Amino acid sequence: MTVKRMDNVGIVVEDIEAAIAFFSELGLVLEGRAPIEGNWADGVTGLHGMRVEIAMMRTPDGHSRLELSSFLAPPVVADHRDAPVNALGYLRVMFTVEDIDDTLGRLVTRGAKLVGEVVRYEHMYRLCYIRGPEGILIGLAEQLPQKAS
Repeated sequence: MTVKRMDNVGIVVEDIEAAIAFFSELGLVLEGRAPIEGNWADGVTGLHGMRVEIAMMRTPDGHSRLELSSFLAPPVVADHRDAPVNALGYLRVMFTVEDIDDTLGRLVTRGAKLVGEVVRYEHMYRLCYIRGPEGILIGLAEQLPQKAS
């Protein structure tokens, strides 16, 4: 059997309000928010007494979602927010944007910090990594116009 689709990528945050504001500025749309708890949640996560608030953010094309989770219980056990790009496990989430310079300008007002620099990959993309809310590593890509052959 093959995968039908990827539903979402989940990121655990401490300040869900700031994360929603940041990803809204990037252009994602808040689909909904909900508290999650109960036996079914405990069962699926393996965390007894789990309580979490989630916010589901959708990309403008409707094909991708980012699930932001803020755990109320049990306490957070690890913090990987400052992990470099070559750390094992979660690496980054990347978004294609229309104008990387405009996007960076707007996200800097929400606390984003450029990791390295904006670079050009051949004649195809301009790319960069930023640290977003709580140090989340985010890639931005601007597709360059293709020259006619």
